[in-house]
Amino acid sequence: MSFNIALSGIAAAQKDLNTTANNIANVNSIGFKESRAEFADVYANSIFSNSKTAVGGGVTTSQVAQQFHQGSMQFTNNALDMAINGGGFFVTSSDLNGKEQSFTRAGAFKVDSSNYLVDSQGNYLQTFPVDKDGNSTSVSLTTTKPVTIPDTAGSPQKTENIGIQMNLNAADSTLDPASFDPNDRDTYNNSTAVTMYDSLGEPHIMTTYFVRPPNAAYTGESNWVAFYAVDGKQVDLAGAAGTYQTDTNGDGAPNGTGTAVTAGGWKGAVIKFNDIGAHTTTDPATITTVQLGVGGAGVLGPGTDGTQTLTIDFNNPTQYASTFEVTELNQDGTTVGRLTNVEVGADGLINASYSNGTTVALARVALARFANEQGLTQVGNTSWKASQNSGQALAGEANSGTFGSIRSSALEQSNVDLTTELVDLISAQRNFQANSRTLEVNNTLQQTILQIR
Repeated sequence: MSFNIALSGIAAAQKDLNTTANNIANVNSIGFKESRAEFADVYANSIFSNSKTAVGGGVTTSQVAQQFHQGSMQFTNNALDMAINGGGFFVTSSDLNGKEQSFTRAGAFKVDSSNYLVDSQGNYLQTFPVDKDGNSTSVSLTTTKPVTIPDTAGSPQKTENIGIQMNLNAADSTLDPASFDPNDRDTYNNSTAVTMYDSLGEPHIMTTYFVRPPNAAYTGESNWVAFYAVDGKQVDLAGAAGTYQTDTNGDGAPNGTGTAVTAGGWKGAVIKFNDIGAHTTTDPATITTVQLGVGGAGVLGPGTDGTQTLTIDFNNPTQYASTFEVTELNQDGTTVGRLTNVEVGADGLINASYSNGTTVALARVALARFANEQGLTQVGNTSWKASQNSGQALAGEANSGTFGSIRSSALEQSNVDLTTELVDLISAQRNFQANSRTLEVNNTLQQTILQIR
């Protein structure tokens, strides 16, 4: 009997040593969770035994329980590295279309040759589908799918509308619009430019030139003239040139039918302001260019949509006695975007940014939790699978409810405390030695008994 007790003690001490050694070996494993060997004493009783004098039968290992407390954060320079700050597990699958899922806290993800997000073993990160605004359309593990990071985004969209907001300096000197020459800086007061796109996504530079005409002001009104060019080539207005009225006799009131704005046949638009510098109207009311292709301005290359026109809108410009300043400049065209950046938010939303200025919501990282985390089955590679003891996986979004937030450019380190493990190692070693000594004493007693005559 005593031999068996000593042997059970040695086996338990060995189990404790193995558990501690495994913890120490994985002290640098990302997402690793330490284990703890838990033991229970053994008693063999019957209804006819005397429980007051019963001696235990040794020790047994009741469980090697993993401890799922939070590990510390290690920050990196890789946006695809993710750590969960709080509860939950990442969901992965070894097959693109498979539904056999594993769960892990190791968030060292990367892009494979097919642009899928995978872990270091090639398992696909599972995500919830989202709409164009980044809202999850389903929060269920049955609808999760791998996510790809596209290299490009969208198809070219030709520019049709351009918006400009600016302040024109009321103190600027006057110039003759009829003498305007885009190659002569002395013939215009100011200019601004915006990149616009043709139907093939080719960029072009549209420049707006501003001229303050002489005698352009009479009591209560001021006028400015705008001319347009694309890639330095004249772009005329589709309709008639704008007009402004002048005070030729100095009586403070407009005379005549108005002056049409042309410069060598180059038609311009007129922007009008009141006596407090606020925009009142433009002439023509809708500023639209001629077609930009052959037969029109002729500034677009072959193969493009030659019927493309531009509509220019001045969004509440001002005329104050301060320097010329452009406060808003936008256009509605795009070119093909090349991937420039990937970001993962605290809520798990994966956004990809592209060179054409667009940001695309790709998917939301799926998280899962369990009623009993210690009931999960270990499968290696710091991954687990659900079991009867753990309960079914419950899906959810990061940063909501009991699910933790996701930290991008970070990894969760092992939660092993090396100092504690080294102390436990010494304790397990002493326990092993003590049980070995018990076995040795039992052997000596047996030898003594055998030698009695």
